Amino acid sequence: MSDRNRDDYFDLDNFDETIDSREYRRRQAARNNRSSNGRRPSGGRPSGRRPSNRRKKTRTRNRIIIVIGMLAILSLLVFLLTMIFRGCGGKKAELVSTDTMTQQEESAASTKAAKQANAQANAQSGDPLSISYFMTPSIEDDNSEGTDFGTVYGWKGAAYELFGGDESMGKNYGESITKFAEKLPGLTVYSMVVPNHTEYGLPQRLKDGSVHSNSQSANIKAAYEAMGSSVTPINAYNYIGEHNKEYVYFNSDHHWTGLGAYYAYKAFADTNKMTPLMLEDCTEKQIDGFTGTFTDLASGLESDSVHYWEFPYSVSMEIHYAGGNTETYESPYYENAEAGPNTYGVFIFGDNPLTVLKSSSENAEPNRKIAVVKESYGNAFVSYLTQNYSEVHVLDMRSFRENSDVGLTDYCQKNGITDVLFQHRTIQGARLA
Repeated sequence: MSDRNRDDYFDLDNFDETIDSREYRRRQAARNNRSSNGRRPSGGRPSGRRPSNRRKKTRTRNRIIIVIGMLAILSLLVFLLTMIFRGCGGKKAELVSTDTMTQQEESAASTKAAKQANAQANAQSGDPLSISYFMTPSIEDDNSEGTDFGTVYGWKGAAYELFGGDESMGKNYGESITKFAEKLPGLTVYSMVVPNHTEYGLPQRLKDGSVHSNSQSANIKAAYEAMGSSVTPINAYNYIGEHNKEYVYFNSDHHWTGLGAYYAYKAFADTNKMTPLMLEDCTEKQIDGFTGTFTDLASGLESDSVHYWEFPYSVSMEIHYAGGNTETYESPYYENAEAGPNTYGVFIFGDNPLTVLKSSSENAEPNRKIAVVKESYGNAFVSYLTQNYSEVHVLDMRSFRENSDVGLTDYCQKNGITDVLFQHRTIQGARLA
């Protein structure tokens, strides 16, 4: 290969771009004159133009190298940034040491203990709905003695049914209610144990005396503590106790009044965060001359009146009587009730195997229905539930079993019951059944 070809095309690393085109052509011409024949090389292209092409190729190559370098640098930057962001977003969780886990477990246990302590503190501070707190009723005592009538004890114009139950009886009741609740899967089950007048009206010195009457609060507390998680206890004890100076129990009868039953209902509504019925929104009615169950058992008793409240919404009542007859009424009250021994029958017409109340209250959820398993204390109570339930089914199990072809579980399923309330007086071997 000739020197010219080597110089012009392959010695590009020694090419000096500082030489202008005229100087380059002069040098190239001198180089060509030193050739062996002095003639222009064949090919038809002037020799002076070749340096220009070589220069363009050099610049093109340099530019390509620069562009490739910049692209490489840019790619490297993109790669580094991607790795940085992945490191931030996808960082693996660090392993927790055994010591740390132990500390976390201890912290959880401490939190649980603190919650339990707070719950106990709430009970001790007097939360009226707590099933661990039972207030000591304030009873006005003039230190006078009463009269033991054998079946009841009379003091200051009222007769008191003495209580013979104890904590073991309460415990057995709580366990029994839990077994019933387990047969009602999917339903919300409540229990309300109601004390009688003796707990709120007879001073402790008399209850501890020769006419001994046991603590009903201890009986109720034992019952609630024995209930499983499938049952929600309703502590009505304190709500009634806060108003024990009001007319919450009759003087001549073993039942509570409509007002006493209302305070128990209020405890039920507040426990379940329901909008309670307000008595000031109702119309109060009164029937005087009630002579209750104690009238023939004791003397010197004050007369009684039965008070009930008509609601600001309509309630229909369907009674299923013993023998299979059914009648429908436009009120939960027997408004023709008169003075005498049966005046308490104004509430849902007394004891019947099955009573169904249907409500138009705007606070009653359309598909929420409650079945109340009760004895006679429930008569004055159940109508208040129409404030919150579209239907209230009242079952008196003393006669329901004899007049129905289904049990409680089947009845609830058949009638779309959502809630069940077991409401009974304190469990006892009472001197008056």
